Amino acid sequence: MMETSAWEITFAPVLPWFVIAALGVMALLVIGFSFARGIGGVLSRFVAFAVVLLALANPRHVEEQREAESDIALLVIDRSASQSVGERASQVDEAVEKIRDQATADDSLELREVTIEPSAVGAAGSGGTDLYGPLSRAASAIPESRYAGAVVVSDGQVHDVPTPGQSGEGGPLDALPKGPLHVLLSGERDSFDRRVAIDTVPAYSIVGKTFEMTYQVIDSGGGSVDAAIPVELRVDGVVHARKTVQSGRMDSFEVTLDHAGVAVVEVVTPAAEGELSTINNAAVATVNAVRDRLRVLLVSGQPHSGERTWRNLLKSDPAVDLIHFTILRPPDKSDFTPIRELALITFPTFELFELKLQEFDLLVFDRYVVRFVLSPAYFRNIRDFVVDGGAVMLAVGPEYAGQRSLFDTPLGEIAPARPVGSVIEEAFRPSLTDAGKRHPVTAGLGGSPDQWGRWLRQIPIESRSGEVLMRGVNDLPLLVLSRVGEGRIGFLASDQVWLWARDFEGGGPHAELIRRTAHWLMREPALEEEQLSADLVGDQVRVERRSLSDAVGPVELVRPDGERETLMLDAERDGVFAASAAASGPGVYRFENDGLSVYLAVGDVDPLEYRDLRSTDAVLAPLAQGSGGMLRWLNDGAPDVRRPRAGRDMTGSDWLGLRANESYVVTGLRERPLLPGWLVALIVGGALFMAWWRESHIRRDS
Repeated sequence: MMETSAWEITFAPVLPWFVIAALGVMALLVIGFSFARGIGGVLSRFVAFAVVLLALANPRHVEEQREAESDIALLVIDRSASQSVGERASQVDEAVEKIRDQATADDSLELREVTIEPSAVGAAGSGGTDLYGPLSRAASAIPESRYAGAVVVSDGQVHDVPTPGQSGEGGPLDALPKGPLHVLLSGERDSFDRRVAIDTVPAYSIVGKTFEMTYQVIDSGGGSVDAAIPVELRVDGVVHARKTVQSGRMDSFEVTLDHAGVAVVEVVTPAAEGELSTINNAAVATVNAVRDRLRVLLVSGQPHSGERTWRNLLKSDPAVDLIHFTILRPPDKSDFTPIRELALITFPTFELFELKLQEFDLLVFDRYVVRFVLSPAYFRNIRDFVVDGGAVMLAVGPEYAGQRSLFDTPLGEIAPARPVGSVIEEAFRPSLTDAGKRHPVTAGLGGSPDQWGRWLRQIPIESRSGEVLMRGVNDLPLLVLSRVGEGRIGFLASDQVWLWARDFEGGGPHAELIRRTAHWLMREPALEEEQLSADLVGDQVRVERRSLSDAVGPVELVRPDGERETLMLDAERDGVFAASAAASGPGVYRFENDGLSVYLAVGDVDPLEYRDLRSTDAVLAPLAQGSGGMLRWLNDGAPDVRRPRAGRDMTGSDWLGLRANESYVVTGLRERPLLPGWLVALIVGGALFMAWWRESHIRRDS
């Protein structure tokens, strides 16, 4: 920095000023009295008094060594998502390069840059461009004596400029140092854009129930409000409905979700002619579909030690409505008491298995013995119920290996296992098969299988279909899950699960095993053995593939802008493969693998940033005008940078001004007295001598 010097005269009075003033008044009185009486040497006395008073004021010569300080200007660069539209990014780059080059060429100017990046994916906030806050924080860190001004390069879509009521009586400029604020706008004037906005949509819905979603298509900056605009309703990427609507008018779709879990619902319209961008031509909402209370019918074929195990666990599940019937007559009872007289209430077989069978989500037969309580016609109904999409669980005991076996009914036609010998009365420890270690129903069950308690009985079976998840004695199948037609059927070849409930030999995860099995049968999405799921972890989108296979193929990722990317999956644990990729911004991401697909809505599904993509001067123009700065469209060319002094105009037809403050810091100081003591004594002594000499001559002459 260049060094300069400057001097000034200062006073460091020996006595307080009022004392010096009083002495001065007294001196004037003495001088006046002497002059009135004609006493000689008045002028000399005046000089003496004046020098004494001046010496008491102690005048000093002060010389400062000064070092000039550079001024500081801000360059605020808007790189938000809306700046990727059209040619805005290139306009911004050209303007920034010109301003940067001209500003850095001036040694007396320091340029500080503030870049407004796109909002972090998934971050909380408005989802818009927050530019005013970073600008005011950066400006507040600059001393006002060095602040040269700010240049903002943006499309004008700024969403955090406070209103006068929010920022004080003087408006948002009060939060900024005094200085010019110049705004350079990217984009086109009077552009046209079309967007879709969802007005109302529920956060939750019941599976199979219809809800209404209202929306509208909005044309901004031009276009015909009466034009017939085609729109589509998509649920998880599948088109569910189409219609035509008019711009600016509210419309609605009736939506029905057919599966539990989070569904991505989109309203999409094609690109319009002359439209600015299609990035906001789809509005997205996420709806969490939940099942209504699941209805389960539990039929216990006979009283036994573990009869209440299934009942207690299903009854404790808040998502389940349970109906339970127990048939009290044991198989070996020989009296002739009518069956219906043994029941506490009449078993409504006709209502349950003929009229209302389709209302149940799951039928559980717990050690059911065929005693003609249910006719073959009812079992055919149950078989058809499963094939058409229902679910049945068979928890069997010794009766399944005997003459009264369910396998000998029409239900046996779809049973995943058939009996193959006598009941095995032998202690064994249940274990997981390779498929069981991968299947969501049994993978990661509590504790180690080596520490589970033993069971004491198993029904020998041969698996005919489905997947064997657990084995028992001599590796015989113990738990089998199978798909039949559109439905599902489960099979547990032992009635000893209650031993775990009683904590026999330490027990085991009976509650989790029964809950998972029942919910898999009732199509819980999280328990599907072949599934694709996705989630947002930090700023990464993570996809997880669960499979019973040892290896799976790559996942195809389709980003919100349509860009495709192939992700190679890595094995994480038994049956689970995963991969991650950086999220490029808010929107809907689609993942596809082996015929499976999943959609992930990232960030604000209706971000403020995309609600109006048109460039505008309405937001920043008051700031530029109020500060004495310029507002210029970059289509007219980037302006030059000049350094006018304070008090002069800061704008011109083709230039913007960054104020030259000429500020400095004092690096050295030198002082010396103007009236040293010897000079004061000499002048005062000489003046007094001249006064005495003059007075003595006057007396002699007289």
